Amino acid sequence: MRTATYFFIFLNLSLALFEEPAVYPLPFLATSVLEVLCLLVFLGRLTHFAKVTLHNVFWKDTKNICIVVAILLSLTDLAIYGVLRLYNVRSIRWSRIVRPIFLINFAESRQIRRAFRSIRNTLPEITYVFLLFMFSLLMFSLMALKLFGERNLQTAEGLPYFRNYLEIVFDLYVLVTTANSPDVMMPAFDFSSWYALFFIAFVIVNTYIFMSLFLAVVYNNYKKHLKVMPGGACD
Repeated sequence: MRTATYFFIFLNLSLALFEEPAVYPLPFLATSVLEVLCLLVFLGRLTHFAKVTLHNVFWKDTKNICIVVAILLSLTDLAIYGVLRLYNVRSIRWSRIVRPIFLINFAESRQIRRAFRSIRNTLPEITYVFLLFMFSLLMFSLMALKLFGERNLQTAEGLPYFRNYLEIVFDLYVLVTTANSPDVMMPAFDFSSWYALFFIAFVIVNTYIFMSLFLAVVYNNYKKHLKVMPGGACD
């Protein structure tokens, strides 16, 4: 039963690779039939579990309620999407976001729920580090706006360079990952090589210091919650 449950959960999650929009889309009828098959298996698994569980105990378990709600939402979305397709009305499958619920809430997924609970308990404790990082990012973005915004600089594509605050925040956020390095700094560097000091300071503070601190806090708190959590606490 566990192997079959995991197989159909994997199949249900994999449908997103073949549903529109997709690189290799399958016909809607094929994906919908497979999805209905998966939902029927989930419903059968839940019904079987309800037969061997006391009625009051079954409906007090949040996991079972989540699965029932997810099945109903998926079927409702599938029916609405199918009707809209008949009338050539373009829409999206919003129920895709509920599919991971099946992976988390079945009884066989105890270890997954344990890891998920540890992540949830870790989030409040890393909020302070995240807020400090965002404050640093916003301050550096404001400095970049004051340094480069009034110098009429342009990118290699001829677009305005660092004149919109929100765009600066996004560009510097990407720079934390070094994905746009050194392209993002070249217009300023071409204007004056001294401006390289600004980007060097930004990378040192945000990439090397804050990201290392953020990773350390996440790892230590996650490990702490994973160790102290009893084996049955997530059930």
